[in-house]
Amino acid sequence: MKFFVDTGDFKEIEELSDTGLLDGVTTNPSLVAKSGRDFKELIADICKVVAGPVSAEVAATDFDGMMREGERLAKIADNVVVKVPLTFDGLKACRHLSSAGIPVNVTLCFSPNQALLAAKVGAAYISPFVGRLDDINLEGMELIQNIRTIYDNYAFSTEILAASIRSPNHVTQAALAGADVATIPPAVIRKLADHPLTTVGLANFVKDWKATGQSIL
Repeated sequence: MKFFVDTGDFKEIEELSDTGLLDGVTTNPSLVAKSGRDFKELIADICKVVAGPVSAEVAATDFDGMMREGERLAKIADNVVVKVPLTFDGLKACRHLSSAGIPVNVTLCFSPNQALLAAKVGAAYISPFVGRLDDINLEGMELIQNIRTIYDNYAFSTEILAASIRSPNHVTQAALAGADVATIPPAVIRKLADHPLTTVGLANFVKDWKATGQSIL
């Protein structure tokens, strides 16, 4: 499963990119607002340090506006993926942008039928929001499983991008459910390496090595 980081924090993106764990980046209007950066400049900077897909979301909600903004965003860098909402105008824009060779991430997916529509119009990625479904007492990961079954039934090439990831458990569950990608907040990515037994074991190794009085250098 590929790891994308879900943030508009350029410093976090740089640091995580250096680990070699990062396959791409997703942003959205809320994350960009938190960054305080100019949107187009931020996307351009991210694309310089991340070779993989960088999702940049349109602000328009109508077809014509999405097309104009999507075409403008795609010109920022070759690895920009235009993100559109899962509405009929968004699906129409996805079809036209995809036909022009511009990859599209269809976001705000909450049902298998929505995911089916996105695949039919050529979306490169579908973004089901698992955490937000959990918030209203529905099973977010069940949606990932259902989309996986539907896409496999018809050999759709659209990649399932598990979004609204809230915890390391969500990452495990998304991988088990067959998501192609998980887009994860920086803090959650860092938590994936944590385990209390690892911490205790390392402390013991350090203590025992110090007792030998040796040096590797």
